[in-house]
Amino acid sequence: MNAEARPAWLEEAEVSLAERLFATLAPAADHLEPAAGPEARWLAALAAELGRYDLAASLAEWRARTPPADARLALLTRSLGLSDVELAAVALALAADTDVAAARALAWLQGAGHDAHPTLGLLASLLELQGQQARHALTDLLDGMALASGLLRLEAGDRPLPDARLRLPQALAVALTGGEGRWPGIRLGDTEPLAVPDSLRAEAAVQASRAHPILAIRSGHPLEARAACAAIANALGRRPVFIEGEPPAGLGPWLVLHDAIPVAQGVLGPGERREAPRLPGHSGPLLLASGPEGSWERDGEMVPSWHVPMPNAAERIDLWRLHGADADAAVALGRTHRHASARIAGLAREANQAGRVDVATVARVARGTGQSALGSLASLVPDDIPDQALVLPPTLRRELEDLAARCRARDHLDDGLGPAARARYRPGVRALLVGPSGTGKTLASGWLACRLGLPLYRVDMAAVSSKYIGETEKNLGELFARAEHAEVVLLFDEADALFGKRTDVKDAHDRYANQQTNYLLQRIEAFDGIVLLTSNSRARFDSAFSRRLDTILEFPMPGAGERRALWLAHLGAAHDFDDAALNRLAASSDLAGGHIRNVVLAARAMAPAEAIAWPALRQALAAEYRKLGKTLPAGLAGSA
Repeated sequence: MNAEARPAWLEEAEVSLAERLFATLAPAADHLEPAAGPEARWLAALAAELGRYDLAASLAEWRARTPPADARLALLTRSLGLSDVELAAVALALAADTDVAAARALAWLQGAGHDAHPTLGLLASLLELQGQQARHALTDLLDGMALASGLLRLEAGDRPLPDARLRLPQALAVALTGGEGRWPGIRLGDTEPLAVPDSLRAEAAVQASRAHPILAIRSGHPLEARAACAAIANALGRRPVFIEGEPPAGLGPWLVLHDAIPVAQGVLGPGERREAPRLPGHSGPLLLASGPEGSWERDGEMVPSWHVPMPNAAERIDLWRLHGADADAAVALGRTHRHASARIAGLAREANQAGRVDVATVARVARGTGQSALGSLASLVPDDIPDQALVLPPTLRRELEDLAARCRARDHLDDGLGPAARARYRPGVRALLVGPSGTGKTLASGWLACRLGLPLYRVDMAAVSSKYIGETEKNLGELFARAEHAEVVLLFDEADALFGKRTDVKDAHDRYANQQTNYLLQRIEAFDGIVLLTSNSRARFDSAFSRRLDTILEFPMPGAGERRALWLAHLGAAHDFDDAALNRLAASSDLAGGHIRNVVLAARAMAPAEAIAWPALRQALAAEYRKLGKTLPAGLAGSA
């Protein structure tokens, strides 16, 4: 078909692609019936104004000189390599969603029973008007990138294929007309900016320069992993797009329009493998904000990883200053605590709300952070344990103070040492507290956390353990990763339940139990935080476990002198015993501190408003001994 002459004043570069297509589809003005509706008249007026186009020549001219209004459509055309029929389909589908007159005209062109979205039949008619073979062109559309990338959606339902409608995802229609376009679970740009050290930005620039097609960024805290991904995107001069869940169809072209770097998010368990998501239409790099465990793959190959490093002491000092700490507080906090960037930001925010960012306030905030740090895998033990509450033999107390000193110095303990000491040095501290029940192991753990100004979290064995294969390791991997980031003290009470001896393999259950123990032994050795384990007996642990411990503290049953101090520490001033009665009580009652606590509380419950007297204490003592399956010592059977 020959193209009709266009007015001389009309600049070709100002005519949008949709206008060209509608002018080609329009009925001739002299063929209109007197009763023709507004849609037909709109089309005829457009054809009269613009003239008719030869489709192939017009599309070639449009590609060569794109009008400004179609700049984004041209960008997608080049990026996806759209054919002429795909280009026409996208232009008409976009017009249906953005131009009321065009939408009504499309509905009129397609006849009763059709809505405003173009059908395959309408595209076939357009091609036939130009003398082209519609069948081959529509095959190009059905097999092309417009549908494969999700730029177009084909809605057929129960209709025959010529009546199938073509639609644009709403977010893409908005983006093509100059807006952002929003997807559920998709966030454009870094809306949670996090202050990070200069060294992280420098390393992000290095990673960006390596042009990884896919890169996993690993950190114990999602916010920190996202900040590192944003730093890589910034180094490339582009914006990050954070994706939660499965990427929606059409996201690839949307990323092209925004010149953005996709960041998929996911936390994997130990040994878990996951295929990196695919984004048809997107040809640039893909970042994966991930935890420290598991492996990402693409076509059977492992995706390379970058582990976000812990800020060093100098960087932590700078971060504390940035968040409002004065010079002295920043130095004390930065040198003593291995807090990561996200943890520093969170603690400083809460400390500012509490009044000021100083050592005491940060310690109080850290020890009262609730369940936010470790989720449901461990429970916060918020109790403050004063020095007077911890009654221990002098040697054991000194060992406990030495352990506290090592925890404070752990970040720079290898400074100035020889190469053998520095090789493979990790700043984690692992201690086993062993002794009979009630001898103060858990209390000593709380005391240590208080001295360090760190929160103590008791691991919930029920929440961590699972009957499903691999699930326990996944929970423990998440627990250790969160604990490293949050700078907390982890407490495994009755740790032999998890860290016990490996057994001979007799069945599948033994094999998986040993596999779990092997994972724990390796993970605790690589743990960069502070972990305390308690048990009633060293003999219950695997021999390979002792090598991985920094110290083992023996908690013996208290002697008479310690028992007297324990009675006084629990009774306080709420008693009427003289020194002789206290000496007799300490000498005769062979109880540990936990049992003494039970006795004092039970006696107090009998007479809440009075000082504790001998009759109530003797009754409580007798009850405690019955619980232990013992008889009350003869020295305690009489009166005080």
